[in-house]
Amino acid sequence: MSGGWNTIESDAGVFTFLLNNLGVQNVQFEELLTLEPEALAELYPVYGVIFLFKYPTDTPYTSTDKPLDGSFDRDAAERLWFAAQTIQNACGTQALLSVLMNRDSSEVDIGTQLQDFKEFTLALPPEFRGEALSNSELIRDVHNSFARSSPFVDETQRQGGETEDAFHFVAYTPIDGTLYELDGLQPAPISHGACTAEDFPTKVIEVLQRRIARYDMSEIRFNLMAMVRDRRITAREIGDAEMLAREERKRRDWQFENALRRHNFVGFAGAVLKGVVDMKLKQGDGAYEKWIEEAKAKTRQRLESRKKGGGEDVEMEG
Repeated sequence: MSGGWNTIESDAGVFTFLLNNLGVQNVQFEELLTLEPEALAELYPVYGVIFLFKYPTDTPYTSTDKPLDGSFDRDAAERLWFAAQTIQNACGTQALLSVLMNRDSSEVDIGTQLQDFKEFTLALPPEFRGEALSNSELIRDVHNSFARSSPFVDETQRQGGETEDAFHFVAYTPIDGTLYELDGLQPAPISHGACTAEDFPTKVIEVLQRRIARYDMSEIRFNLMAMVRDRRITAREIGDAEMLAREERKRRDWQFENALRRHNFVGFAGAVLKGVVDMKLKQGDGAYEKWIEEAKAKTRQRLESRKKGGGEDVEMEG
């Protein structure tokens, strides 16, 4: 936790219901598993994308002169909704807002509270917009409601100056015929050239591919999500009952997963384990000891398999 903001997972269900709880209507997120423009174009209309990546610690990330790709559009910071990031752990929600706040009201209904926040902050310079965001109780409380429960706190100190990998969210969206990268850690919006809504899937994928190419070949910890119109609306418009049922089922699954994130299951797990131990002890004839040895054998087998087959899945948060 930093300054009252917790980390949230890069997950389409988390971001979709975060939008809903902020009062946004008929918008959702879709995770993209490929960098094929066609996969993004199929989700039309696409309002923008949010990209999660490992924050580089071995090279400078920001520059006041020129970004690594594209060019700073300092004048755009005055006419677009662009906010400097002034607090840690808020970059996911800030990237989401960077897309959302730059959509026209004819495209997206952001709700009364966010509309009021947008109108108030548009009159401020980017650094003050960032401060206003970090101090918004509404946005902070909704953001934190999707943080995972953390029942265990590591009080130990890391040895040898070891640090955890950090991840960062940035937004890409077409605005007034230009593809913009909106990153609160940069001094201004970054222009990637002319881009219409129809061109956006192709143009943004090209930019993302160049960005990924700057990393070592072994680095695979990236995540890409698209902000799109509620897919259930599309299903109803084209009369696709199967698609509608699939989308409704997806929403139910997201709600269930989000509910699980809020709960601390340590007590539950302890009660289950205690019950199983009592049952094994009552069975007698060494059932408890046999159960322990079988568990040890399975653990050793999994460890050996992991050594042969590679590492574990990495969970990314920003």
